[in-house]
Amino acid sequence: QVHVVESGGGLVQAGGSLRLACVASGNIFRLSTMGWYRQAPGKQRDLVATITSGGTTNYADSVKGRFTISRDNAKNTVYLQMNSLKPEDTAIYYCRCNLYDSWGQGTQVTVSS
Repeated sequence: QVHVVESGGGLVQAGGSLRLACVASGNIFRLSTMGWYRQAPGKQRDLVATITSGGTTNYADSVKGRFTISRDNAKNTVYLQMNSLKPEDTAIYYCRCNLYDSWGQGTQVTVSS
């Protein structure tokens, strides 16, 4: 079992930036694809970005060019840098360790107009 904990959410004005962090327990982190997902009120949980163990990244069209996913295997941490935030980015953001299908509790991101 892998324990995943997100941090870094908050309230920001449109056009601002936030950086989310996700720490995963255990020594398999470097082997796993990691992903960020988000869920807005009344909507399904959607993929935001993923990064493989080799560093290959994938993004939802809605965040391409604004968000950047990265990882630090020495710290068992994956990051999501979010720039040029929009009100429609408001959601709970979840981190997932794909290898064990482990999810964190989520961190709230609110973007005001």
